[in-house]
Amino acid sequence: MSTQKLNELKQQWSEVLGEISAAASRSGRDPSSIKLIAVSKTHPFEKLEVLHQLGQLHFGENRVQELVPKMEQGSDDIVWHMIGTLQSNKVKYMAQRVDWIHSVPKLKALEEINKRAGDAGRIINTLIQVNISEEDQKSGCDPDELKSLLLASRGLDHLRVRGLMGLASMEGDLEVVRPQFVMLRELRDTYQQLNEGSLQLEELSMGMSHDLEVAIEEGATMVRVGSAIFGNRK
Repeated sequence: MSTQKLNELKQQWSEVLGEISAAASRSGRDPSSIKLIAVSKTHPFEKLEVLHQLGQLHFGENRVQELVPKMEQGSDDIVWHMIGTLQSNKVKYMAQRVDWIHSVPKLKALEEINKRAGDAGRIINTLIQVNISEEDQKSGCDPDELKSLLLASRGLDHLRVRGLMGLASMEGDLEVVRPQFVMLRELRDTYQQLNEGSLQLEELSMGMSHDLEVAIEEGATMVRVGSAIFGNRK
């Protein structure tokens, strides 16, 4: 990587951290309560390692085919997040190492994660993806299906349902997406009363490069940022 590209990467990462800090401050929140997940899809491991040396610990991928080889190269202290559309038949490939799976839409997927994590002698953190945009092309359970899914998760011993994840509409007007983030926060808050066993709702994974500030203002505890850090996908 050229010196120019290296400096650009460092600067872009620093700017995103600044945006997170500013949005948190406006909301009366502690910036350290918000995890930045650097999403490196299609970018080489070399770029992840640069950020890791600067102190970035949370990294995410959309595809298992990219996640697995990067996990194999990465240091033990890296926290790995699977954030893309989840295919149950791919869980077995990442269960040995992945720390968080964000995009769990249904009970079948939870049961597969629980089985594979058990085989690996691990407990995997999961988030239930809710379709907050009401767009057919977006994955996630319907909000009215969420309660039964959460209740069913409480007896699964090899995972923890730690919160909810949502993908907002790709709107230019961020005030259009704000109510979608509000919905996810209110669902989390409502169903925290069900916390028991493997169900421990705390986290809200919402907000990406273009809308992370609004997401933080509405309670995001994890933001998933790719292009604003790494540049356009290859």
